[in-house]
Amino acid sequence: MKPRATTTVLGLLCVMYLITYVDRVNIATAAGSIQHELGLSNTRLGFALSAFGYPYLLFQIFGGWIGDRVGPRRTLFVCGIVWAIATIATGAVGSLTTLFLVRVMVGIGEGATFPVATRAMQTWTPSGKRGFAQGITHAFARFGNAVTPPIVAWLIALISWRGSFVALGCLSLAWVVTWVLYYRDNPAEHPAITTQELAQLPTLARGQRPQVPWRPLLARMLPVTVVYFCYGWTLWLYLNWLPTFFLHEYKLDIAHSAIFASAVFFAGVGGDLLGGTFSDAVLRRTQSVRRARLTVIVSGFSGSFLCLLGIFATRDLTTIVLCLAGAFFFAELVIGPIWAIPMDIAPKYSGTASGIMNSGSALAAILSPLAFGYIADVTGDWHLPFIGSAALLLLGAALAFTMHPEKPLQISELRVER
Repeated sequence: MKPRATTTVLGLLCVMYLITYVDRVNIATAAGSIQHELGLSNTRLGFALSAFGYPYLLFQIFGGWIGDRVGPRRTLFVCGIVWAIATIATGAVGSLTTLFLVRVMVGIGEGATFPVATRAMQTWTPSGKRGFAQGITHAFARFGNAVTPPIVAWLIALISWRGSFVALGCLSLAWVVTWVLYYRDNPAEHPAITTQELAQLPTLARGQRPQVPWRPLLARMLPVTVVYFCYGWTLWLYLNWLPTFFLHEYKLDIAHSAIFASAVFFAGVGGDLLGGTFSDAVLRRTQSVRRARLTVIVSGFSGSFLCLLGIFATRDLTTIVLCLAGAFFFAELVIGPIWAIPMDIAPKYSGTASGIMNSGSALAAILSPLAFGYIADVTGDWHLPFIGSAALLLLGAALAFTMHPEKPLQISELRVER
């Protein structure tokens, strides 16, 4: 039996999330080889790693707006071409400057992907399954995190670190072609959609290109953006530095550091799946959007904070891995419900709203790797940078109560904007 069209679209988005994270974190596993060949200090490497974040931040809101106006089909096609070519070009870098520039290109290509994917989900997902859709797509992203270190380590041994980027970029191109051939912006226009599926999809999302009410939308999304920055700081610290942390702090070779990093990232897969599923279950049971989102988000931040404290009490590698994995699992519980919030607050502008929110994580993508590299160089202590993560996790739990997903944009707010 053929899968339903809605299931296939969600599957394509899951694969996209996986591939985008493979292409953004592959450099973390190859960092040791790149650092040695190009003669980079930790600070200069951190500068190169942060290059992804500048255009990623810039294209969050703009890319989400383009997705709302032009549609996910064409927007993600162009984005995919850019990040795939940039990934392939990484295999040809010869200096800090060219490494920085190709990472900027990857950031440009991937900047709009998640906001635009949220717009696609808004159109193709029933409202009661938003948490699940966001959770499972981000679970695939974390699966990408988990499998990337051993895959890249294997590719480096097989075809060098340069060849690994070429191979992974070609994989991205294959997804781009599949997406543009299968997806349709309007589900009603898809040849495989059934009447039953169409009846469950949101009516407001079909084929509309509304004018964005910027002022009220920014005001409503600002608290969500700040909370997501608190989450993003820890995420990008893990993504950019975890393999190198094991490599330098515990003197492991690239294969073993990749295995330990992979084990930590696998914990995040479970967190993503459970966070979104649990949030939807609370919504069905209580009919309270606020309780459904905040219960999981606050629990995730708090649990991650408590687990992360353990790494300051020991130098035992096994205990460190377990603490980091636990902290990442709880942090990833946040993903499903918090990515559902833009869809709760502004269903007609979900691409733009999620872009505003994700700009918080994009800013963290710039600052977090820079701070980690600088602190590691100055102090020589690879545990010390995690203190900032612990503080921001606690802050995120407290600020979560400033978010109001139960209050969608009202007609009165939109009239004031006009």
